[in-house]
Amino acid sequence: MSDRQIEVGVFVVLMAVVLVLGFGAARWRAPQDPHSLEEWGVGGRAFGNWTIWFLIGGSMYSAYTFVAVPALTYGIGAIGFFAVPFAIITTPLTFVFTTRAWSVARRHGFLTHSEFVSARFGSPGLGAAVAVTGILATMPYVAVQLVSLQAVLRTVGFGGEWPLLAAVTVVSVCTFRSGLRAPALLSVVKDVLMAWMLLTALLVVAMYGGWDRTFRVSGEHFAATPSRIDGLLLPETGHLGFLTLVVGSALAVFAYPHALVAMLAAKDRATVRRNAAALPVYCLALALMALLGFFALSRGVTPVDGDLNTVVPRLIHEYFPSWSAGIAYAALSVAALIPAAVMSIAAANAFTRSLYRPYLRPDASPATEAQVSRWVSLVVKFGAAGLILAVDPAFSVDLQLIGGVVILQTIPATFLGLLTGWFHRAGLIAGLLAGLGAGLAMLYDIPKVNATGQVVADHFGGSSWPVGNGMTVYVGIVALAINLAVAVLATVLLRMAGVPGGRDATSPEDYLADAGDAKLKRLDGLIDGLPRRNPVPEVVGRSPQTVRSASVGERRAARHAG
Repeated sequence: MSDRQIEVGVFVVLMAVVLVLGFGAARWRAPQDPHSLEEWGVGGRAFGNWTIWFLIGGSMYSAYTFVAVPALTYGIGAIGFFAVPFAIITTPLTFVFTTRAWSVARRHGFLTHSEFVSARFGSPGLGAAVAVTGILATMPYVAVQLVSLQAVLRTVGFGGEWPLLAAVTVVSVCTFRSGLRAPALLSVVKDVLMAWMLLTALLVVAMYGGWDRTFRVSGEHFAATPSRIDGLLLPETGHLGFLTLVVGSALAVFAYPHALVAMLAAKDRATVRRNAAALPVYCLALALMALLGFFALSRGVTPVDGDLNTVVPRLIHEYFPSWSAGIAYAALSVAALIPAAVMSIAAANAFTRSLYRPYLRPDASPATEAQVSRWVSLVVKFGAAGLILAVDPAFSVDLQLIGGVVILQTIPATFLGLLTGWFHRAGLIAGLLAGLGAGLAMLYDIPKVNATGQVVADHFGGSSWPVGNGMTVYVGIVALAINLAVAVLATVLLRMAGVPGGRDATSPEDYLADAGDAKLKRLDGLIDGLPRRNPVPEVVGRSPQTVRSASVGERRAARHAG
């Protein structure tokens, strides 16, 4: 067999294994009643330490991360390293803020940011606005995952549209059937394959001159280019843009709908905190992948048809042993499919809980909600696939940059809302609209330039806004500053005018709730008027709802103790 045949053979076999596991995930820790959005969308909130660890890595550290980051360092050098410090910053933020989000969501049965915002500020309209913003920002994010998958498939030899559509169909069916359990189980496979790929990459670098030669040759290459922004070190004018991009990206992570899904599936607060503390391990893997961009540059790796997203797959093809290359291709492919699945689930949850149920069918049962979310998740995935087939792949990446600026405008409601309910709901809506308007206007006005500084397109050329003297600033941060200014000013004016705000349905102790709390509510307990399949008899001195809540806590406590 030729090397190419071995590569393809190993890749196909591993993807077949992934397919079987995806279909079988529905039986993994299957609940008695799987037909509810809580079970389908967040795995029944019952995942332990290891499952959450792999699921977070699978959903947040995606193929786009492992493909696009080295592509950036290959193309422009040090600026591509922005993903590493931003990933590090998210660790303490996750430890503090996501734990609070888990507690309030667990006590009230929330599945999405938008539900929390609606309850926190007493405004279903604000919740709907956050949901729509999140869905619109998620679609291009799913698309760029599929762009990364398409780059891998092209390198393997599966060109054209049908391999991508086939892969999307497979992951759609798995997700439709198994919900969050499918990406959770496949995340274990992905991390095992990815660990092997990284180990192989380290050995390859050592065999071909090591990092000393890598940095020396890469530095010589960047010194010979006409561009003023590339290089092994940031240019003096690039510090502000780099810093604001890091901060903006770190904040945006918390606002994406899929960022909350994995953590809400955790069984208790301790699980959330342990996994937040362990996240820097993934940062090490991300840093190594970023360095591979320099290694590919030093070895003269040429991307397929000029598409920088194919740099890592081409590096794998040229320098990995054929059987190991097949493993690496499978790792990158699974790393694209898992976040696409989680993102589509999160977007579907947001639609169902903040748009469908409040405005279209208030009496929807848990089973109906789950069914609606299943179909919406299909729409999200195939809509993203259609997006990248209809436009140039490079433009899909630009859409993701736009999505980052858009989702950042929900930070005052979703992120700051975990700390305070001071903002007026109308002020938050005004700030959201002002931030979106300013951000999109700035993005539209940024021209696209090539490496020589020549303008090749008049609009949507990136997310760095020029501020003079060659310096730039991340558009998302500027738009967020406008958003906050409008929200604060509007809140002050509305308070002075005596305009009543919404009623905060949460309380301070909600943000500290843990598993076993008698006040915790499951999703089906929040549906008014829903007939109970197994009614609980009244106990003297205790209401039926208290008995139900306590019994759930007691059963979980007993299970954890055993």
